[in-house]
Amino acid sequence: MSQAPVTVVGIGADGWPGLAPGSQEALRRAEVIVGGPRQLDLLPPDCAGERVAWPSPLRPAVPGLLAAHAGRRVCVLASGDPMFFGVGRTLVDALGTADGLRILPHPSSVSYACARLGWPLDDIEVRSLVGRPLGALSAALHPGRRLLVLSAGADTPAEVAALLRDRGFGPSTLTVLEQLGGARERRVEGTAEDWHHAPGDALNVIAVDCRCAEDALRLPLTPGLPDEAFEHDGQLTKRHVRAATLAALAPAPGELLWDIGGGSGSIGIEWMRAHRSCRAVTVERDPVRAARVARNAETLGVPALRVVTGAAPAALAGLPNPDAVFIGGGLTAPGLLDACWDALPAGGRLVANTVTLESEALLTDRYHRHGGDLTRLSVAHAVPVGGFTGWRQAMPVTQWSVVKPAESVARAESVVTPAEGETDA
Repeated sequence: MSQAPVTVVGIGADGWPGLAPGSQEALRRAEVIVGGPRQLDLLPPDCAGERVAWPSPLRPAVPGLLAAHAGRRVCVLASGDPMFFGVGRTLVDALGTADGLRILPHPSSVSYACARLGWPLDDIEVRSLVGRPLGALSAALHPGRRLLVLSAGADTPAEVAALLRDRGFGPSTLTVLEQLGGARERRVEGTAEDWHHAPGDALNVIAVDCRCAEDALRLPLTPGLPDEAFEHDGQLTKRHVRAATLAALAPAPGELLWDIGGGSGSIGIEWMRAHRSCRAVTVERDPVRAARVARNAETLGVPALRVVTGAAPAALAGLPNPDAVFIGGGLTAPGLLDACWDALPAGGRLVANTVTLESEALLTDRYHRHGGDLTRLSVAHAVPVGGFTGWRQAMPVTQWSVVKPAESVARAESVVTPAEGETDA
């Protein structure tokens, strides 16, 4: 696409007077000014360029809009800092490079909020709910932490307060900062459990000082969440085994996991909780359990977990190739292990758990063929025995974990397709 440089101008609620001279000059010289209606209304008459409001949805319209004005001096208005949850990223993605952009940032709403609250910017976590599910906020809730939430509109503060109450963080303090930096700046405060404020201005940031209720279930950052954190019917990789399994899977930012035989979805969920950019697909053949997986993902802050209802290996067809695979059920299904092994790239990890002798024999065979680690995990819990205490042994779990070497890569770049004659587990 041949395109003259596009200038991206960050603008705040203070409008034209708050812009730096360079930003004002760029807007005066622009032949086309693209932005939201609210942003365009902030400009004075001497910004004489053609004003174009963003269409909705915005992202798919960007290439065509830029192409339509190729060769003209185009300015794009963005809220605050264009590269901080802003349209700047969308433009970079559309152009494929930042070389065709000149970005003139304005202080972000987060910078304004920290200045008003006296919170160090480097000591907070920022979550956006603009075009993102509310449930994603749950993963950021920890006692004593401070969050800044970029609001999706006037109703967002009440929705955040309701989520906090539901997750056991009702005592948390909420501060809603509206129209930051503008003449109509306003501040509203309260606790999540007592939030009764009517919706205010749609342009707001929500500051959350996290405090949990005394009976709230503690959800740590380390793998191995309490079993009671998950809704389940008994099909659950238990806490201690789950922690060992996640350690073997070794999640890293941006990686994709296949969680096969999801049960309650605990492995895929904890994989995604390891880092905000981690992705997972859970494959579960039972529709009731698949729905349960989705509910658990929502509750535990990773609503982006993809749930595929179907039996592997057939249900793997068309999925993007994984960086790691966990098999928690259906190991004896013909073709399953081969399909998973073939889909992995060099350096990809495969971890499989079983409690049956039949599946253990299969894993032992693969251990001899591919190497890796074959481990027996045994956990016992102290329980009452009459007036005394004794150990109750859980079923031992055999775990095979392996990293695929480069010389084993044969079909990893191809789309996985089920082999003829494969049957369900």
